[in-house]
Amino acid sequence: MGEAIGSMLFSAVAIAISPVALIAMILMLATPRGLANGIAFAAGWLGALATVVAAAVVLGSGLTTEGEKPTWAAWLRFALGVLFLLMAGRQWRGRPREGHVSAPPKWMQAADRFTPPRAAGLAAVLMAANPKNLMLAVGGGVAIATSPSGPGGKTVAAVLMVLLGSLCTLLPLGVHLFGGEDSPRVLAEWKAWMAVHNGAILATALAVLGTKYVGDAIAGLW
Repeated sequence: MGEAIGSMLFSAVAIAISPVALIAMILMLATPRGLANGIAFAAGWLGALATVVAAAVVLGSGLTTEGEKPTWAAWLRFALGVLFLLMAGRQWRGRPREGHVSAPPKWMQAADRFTPPRAAGLAAVLMAANPKNLMLAVGGGVAIATSPSGPGGKTVAAVLMVLLGSLCTLLPLGVHLFGGEDSPRVLAEWKAWMAVHNGAILATALAVLGTKYVGDAIAGLW
């Protein structure tokens, strides 16, 4: 079980470093239906991530036999690593210059009119339709599937991956629920910091993860 958990940690943390999801959650919590929208958003993210990870674990386990890790898994990690490095370069080049903030998406401007079902749908789209998050979820799921752990260990690792990867929604929700009077100020500071450093955060996370994926793939192939 330990290897299954260790193999997915980088992917889970990289998913959790999702500035757009964190900003979206803070916006949901500030709407007239704040708590309901926030809970729905967290549920939508958890559900989408759980679906992708479960599918990757089940399909990957079905293609894996006892013994050494399959070659296809190493090639998949190599391809994902290269894509992550390319995305990191693109993200870095397109980041806002110092003192500037990227223009917010149109859905952010309509946040006050969101309902819980719409909030849940938005979270699912931000998770599953985002190439970075989707590839990370698939890569982490495949890493769990090809680990030597048994079914129980793989299940525990998958659940932990979903929970860790959802911290970008669960942490703001926890601050809103238990942060007391200071919670609006704290969340506003998080939102402002993420808005400014969004590009740099994503570029760094993708570069680190891409390097790890490529390195692991090379080690598995040669």
